[in-house]
Amino acid sequence: MRKIPITLAAFGLAAYAGFALAATEGDAERGKEVANLCIACHQADGSGMHIEGGESWPRLAGLNATYFAKQIHDIKTGTRVNATMTPFVNMLDDQKIADVAAYYSQLEPTAGQGGANADEATLKRGQQLAERGDWSQYIVSCKSCHGPGNRGAGDVFPGIAGQHAGYIETQLKAWKEGTRKNDPQDLMGSIARRMSDEDIHAVAVWLANQSAGSK
Repeated sequence: MRKIPITLAAFGLAAYAGFALAATEGDAERGKEVANLCIACHQADGSGMHIEGGESWPRLAGLNATYFAKQIHDIKTGTRVNATMTPFVNMLDDQKIADVAAYYSQLEPTAGQGGANADEATLKRGQQLAERGDWSQYIVSCKSCHGPGNRGAGDVFPGIAGQHAGYIETQLKAWKEGTRKNDPQDLMGSIARRMSDEDIHAVAVWLANQSAGSK
């Protein structure tokens, strides 16, 4: 079983290789100006916002630039469907996408929100799924791909520790329902489809309460 996460990561890296090689080099200073388009939802510091029961906007601060840029390109091409983001990304050319991605990647990650009132059993289940998975349900742990502390692994797997609970939960449900499909080799979709809504909530609130930093 220990070979499975390595295999999953290898598939993901292969799928991203072409995009990484073709990526435009970004300039963070120029990206700061482009980010003015993002402030209303993602805040001036890139912290995003958790909205209980509504649409939560992800923290962008500290997100890997290559991963960030790919998501914007995917939304622009329709590979990833996001009605809220589409009008904004359509204003950006490749250079502006690279610039704003570089800018956010250099910002200090902020704390996640959501799940402050989660009970002990929910948080314990969330921790299990994030750190060890549940092999009885063939659910691979989050850290198998997202790296130590779930703080990200290279250009392919973003840091999810300290991301807002509402955003994590929404994305996992989107993969589960098949409305988001831009993950490499259906890695996230295959895992999310094995998770109950309760498990999705549990891992989302536990991750939101973890540090996004290096310590």
